[in-house]
Amino acid sequence: MSTIDDAQKLLASMNRSEKAQLLRHIVEDLGDYPGIESTPGVCGGDACIVRTRIPVWVLEQARRTGLSEAELLSAFPTLRASDLVNAWAYVRGNLPEIETAIRENEAA
Repeated sequence: MSTIDDAQKLLASMNRSEKAQLLRHIVEDLGDYPGIESTPGVCGGDACIVRTRIPVWVLEQARRTGLSEAELLSAFPTLRASDLVNAWAYVRGNLPEIETAIRENEAA
């Protein structure tokens, strides 16, 4: 049996929360941010969730004001739970960029 087969069996035994935590660890381990893209000329080049024009800093700012993940998913119906996992990983890995974007947009 391969490692992948073992992992698939383990995944089948996990609940959604555990799977989300595992996904977060995998994304961090890869060192890149799937589901996040920065495109010059789109949203000022800020990192956004793919398929959307929702900047990561907007989600982080909303989270800081107390919105739960469920509320964010309701407020942004095009988002998936995995998008938030990717966004939070991006925030952790790029905090100075996110802090600057939040500050600049609060001042505007």
